[in-house]
Amino acid sequence: MKAFILSILIAFTGFGFAQETETTSAEKTKTEKPKKAKKKKKKKKSKKVKTAISLDNALVIAQMDTPEDRYSIEILLTEMLTGAKVNSSPSLNVLKLGSDSRALASDSVQKVVALKGIDTYCLVSIRGFDRNYNVSNKSDDFETSLNQASFFELYRIDAVSISFQFKFFRDNKCVHSEVVKCGNIGSRSSVLKRFRKKVGKRIKKSWAKSKS
Repeated sequence: MKAFILSILIAFTGFGFAQETETTSAEKTKTEKPKKAKKKKKKKKSKKVKTAISLDNALVIAQMDTPEDRYSIEILLTEMLTGAKVNSSPSLNVLKLGSDSRALASDSVQKVVALKGIDTYCLVSIRGFDRNYNVSNKSDDFETSLNQASFFELYRIDAVSISFQFKFFRDNKCVHSEVVKCGNIGSRSSVLKRFRKKVGKRIKKSWAKSKS
């Protein structure tokens, strides 16, 4: 009889232990939170690297809507380049008043320019307003670029920014090009002021050949 009772107690104890083990396992399952999947890191956008050109001379050609705007940009840019010790001249000193700038692609005119110690042509035009722009038609030669110019006014009412495109040519081939954006404009005079500031930085940092 005692043996019978003892066997019942052992069986009961084993059953209780099994229940406790199952309960503990279930509790562990509930408390264990699923691991969150790691978020993939967003790739950083590569920064645009600004290139440089080593200038020691330049003929400045402004493609503008009016003779007044053309004169203003050519004189201003020539003055800035000269200040950086770059032998420069406006195209207005080479061409007759009212002449088409496309004449600069002719051999006869380029010989006159060469006598001034100039073999680099800086073509500056207005790329557009109130947007970010890339350089257009990089592969065009000098004559093609002169023929395909888009002429805009120097200031447009309600515009808040203006982008200037610069192309540099040697031996009729484009050797450097870039766009310089000038913001916070509100008048024609403010455009010229921003042009002097922004383009002046590019001349100092990346365009003018360092003088020892």
